[in-house]
Amino acid sequence: MNYIEIIDTIIYGAIGLILMFITTYLFDIAVPYDFYKELKEGNTSAGYIMAGIYIAVALIVCTVIK
Repeated sequence: MNYIEIIDTIIYGAIGLILMFITTYLFDIAVPYDFYKELKEGNTSAGYIMAGIYIAVALIVCTVIK
């Protein structure tokens, strides 16, 4: 494995994380529901929704990178 592949992996990982944060922020704006408050209170449904968002974005980023 050469250094170019390592740098590419770091760049794609950073882009993926940035896209996940942006998607979460946009979802928070679009849906008038405080997911973080509900997660702190132990609402598992809010956790499932947040997990679904992260998984969906991860699948999209993975498909684009390949």
